[in-house]
Amino acid sequence: MTSAFDFKANDITGAPVDLAQYKGKVVLVVNTASKCGFTPQYKGLEQVYQQFKDQGAVVLGFPCNQFAGQEPEGEAEIGAFCEKNFGVTFPLFSKVDVNGSGAHPLFQHLKKEKPGLMGIEMIKWNFTKFLIKKDGSVYKRYAPSTTPAEMVGDIEKLLAE
Repeated sequence: MTSAFDFKANDITGAPVDLAQYKGKVVLVVNTASKCGFTPQYKGLEQVYQQFKDQGAVVLGFPCNQFAGQEPEGEAEIGAFCEKNFGVTFPLFSKVDVNGSGAHPLFQHLKKEKPGLMGIEMIKWNFTKFLIKKDGSVYKRYAPSTTPAEMVGDIEKLLAE
């Protein structure tokens, strides 16, 4: 069975990252954008990361420019923006597509495992979130409007398993 930890992605600097390094951790994967109405969620994502990183949870941000062109900048600018405006220290990755034929394999997997409303796999907007269990299985998919604070109970539950 394929797990979320079977994939690789490039970090914000372009260096390859084997997601297997997160085995045994609770992982929150988010497709992000810097010019979106949900962009302030970066602050909440960082708070969740700070709250749980020492307990075995991590947030992974994947910038995406597929929704109204709301992530037009390059990786260096994205990283600087997130750090300056929201104090982001959780891992950020290079820009990816989350829908269509060029969708990153990780997002193809996440969408297949946890489709959205009415079984639709497509991601509808920035800041769609996927919570992954320590074994790499996908626990839950959250709408863009779900705040990071609203996921704390689920993260605590998975950390206790």
